Amino acid sequence: MNNKKVYLAVDLGAESGRVLAGEFDGQHLFLNVIHSFPNGPINLNGSIHWNTVGLYEQILIGLSKAQAEYGNSLVSLGVDSWGLDYGHLDAQGNLLGLPYHYRDSRTGPMIEKVNSIVTENEAYARTGIQPLFINTLFQLMAEKENYQSCLSQSDHLLFTPDLINFWLTGKKGNEITMASTSQMLNQQTRDWDKEFLDKLGIPIKILGELWEPGHHVGSVIGGAQEKIGCSNLSVFTVGSHDTASAVAGVPAINGQNFAYLSSGTWSLMGVEQTNPLCDQESAELGFTNEFGIRQDIRYLKNISGLWIVQECRRHWQSQGDDFDYNQLTSMAKEAHYFRAVLDVDDSIFSTIGRMPEKISKYCERTGQSSPQSKNETIRTALEGLALKYREVLENLRQKSGKTLDTIHIVGGGTQNELLNQMTADSTGCEVIAGPIEATSTGNLITQMLADRELSSLEQGRELVAQSFELKKYQPIGSDSWDEAYGKMREIRKSKD
Repeated sequence: MNNKKVYLAVDLGAESGRVLAGEFDGQHLFLNVIHSFPNGPINLNGSIHWNTVGLYEQILIGLSKAQAEYGNSLVSLGVDSWGLDYGHLDAQGNLLGLPYHYRDSRTGPMIEKVNSIVTENEAYARTGIQPLFINTLFQLMAEKENYQSCLSQSDHLLFTPDLINFWLTGKKGNEITMASTSQMLNQQTRDWDKEFLDKLGIPIKILGELWEPGHHVGSVIGGAQEKIGCSNLSVFTVGSHDTASAVAGVPAINGQNFAYLSSGTWSLMGVEQTNPLCDQESAELGFTNEFGIRQDIRYLKNISGLWIVQECRRHWQSQGDDFDYNQLTSMAKEAHYFRAVLDVDDSIFSTIGRMPEKISKYCERTGQSSPQSKNETIRTALEGLALKYREVLENLRQKSGKTLDTIHIVGGGTQNELLNQMTADSTGCEVIAGPIEATSTGNLITQMLADRELSSLEQGRELVAQSFELKKYQPIGSDSWDEAYGKMREIRKSKD
């Protein structure tokens, strides 16, 4: 390819991280995985953390490889990651401790604590965010209530991508799509909700300037520049919350009536809206309002996702059975249909460890037969996900007023063809799966918009559609899905 421009995406997920290159030849975007590395929780003295410093070191290795391969063709880089988690910096810019993992148990009592100060209805009306125990708001409340020194000594709070950007450029700020997940922004002002946070005693001084996607953070400097071997590599903010980038990377035809489903450890299903919906019904249905890359709203619901499958795999690995994900899917294909019906968002499935046992306990509690094999366990989890997608889709139609006859599935979960077909069968919708690398693609598109290589998000989505293979799934009618859906709804009602 001649006269190509190359943009770099740093994509950090809960299980792995990657540095990818997006090579643009004027008509197509080609992805090249430069460097990949594992990620995961670290247990220290009973608390769960991220090895963010180790991730940064791996990022530098990847960027140095990209510099060696592409040289002067490199234009810029952008960083995205999972949501919610952050690090504290002191006044000298030093990291205060290893950042906590969002599933650390210290946040458990904090929802009740916050609700005793500000009602749940008021908090949702202000922030538009569901009160999940993993939220940044509750993590900070836990630090405050436990008098943790990192908070008291903090000069800046930086979310994971903000922290990487700071180490690369020396510039501090908070990218807004990530900040919007924290439950600390006001939906009307698009700024930190200072009145709300003041009531809760969370120090405003640690919260920085909010940057929109496409903001030029600066150029790589100092030790990072030496390590990479670059001379003038720009860093742009992107949709630094990985779902914001994934939604940007949806290859939707302009005007298409679609719901998106970002499928990975979490499943995030929603629609794009001009304005937030912070009404009581949205709160009760579990919808959240997060910011998109073009100052719009991602009206969506967080669903447990492939987390349950990942945790089953991790448990079986600890017992000596090292299945890969393709093997698990093949096992599920061979299993008996609808051995049991799971509500995948039940709280029993939210924590780390012993997931097959938790599935059995859920079945016992709800009066169902437990899966009798590993095959049935995985199939039950996948069926539960497809049923949950149907429920969320019906609620999205009701709230948005859109017919939503197509579901675009993006992310790593697109590789699970069994789940994709289950989703089509459960919802009755056409499913379009791909690209796998939607998060990285959306990251790259945002950089290209900032670089004026693209003029609109719609043009970027057209580029995605013509650059990557997409697979379509048509629904196969079956009364068994209707019966299973009715059973899941009954179980939910009995629980309520």
